[in-house]
Amino acid sequence: MAHLTKQLAETLTQVGVHTAYGAPVDVDGTTIMPVACAAYGFGAGEGGGEGDLAHGEGSGGGGGGFAVPVGAYVSREGTTRFEPNIIALLVVAVPFVCVAGKALSRVIRALKK
Repeated sequence: MAHLTKQLAETLTQVGVHTAYGAPVDVDGTTIMPVACAAYGFGAGEGGGEGDLAHGEGSGGGGGGFAVPVGAYVSREGTTRFEPNIIALLVVAVPFVCVAGKALSRVIRALKK
């Protein structure tokens, strides 16, 4: 199991930057480098048999990840600027604003008491 964990760690350190920043693409003299917010998570388990409830060997594991495209760096005519992906920002911002608004209203209500 330790060997698998080491392999995953080595792979993720190599892939991390490439996941957040994609390979630059040249289109009609304009260079575009996509940018994403990415996260990964992994877990593992192991079993054994020493108590009354243990009936044998066991192991397990799992993992997952996500990436949200947040925009791109665009270079044209010697100037580089960040152009956000408005749809992705709205998809992320709307739930955040709703949760923050509910939390703020509860804090204000608690302070009034």
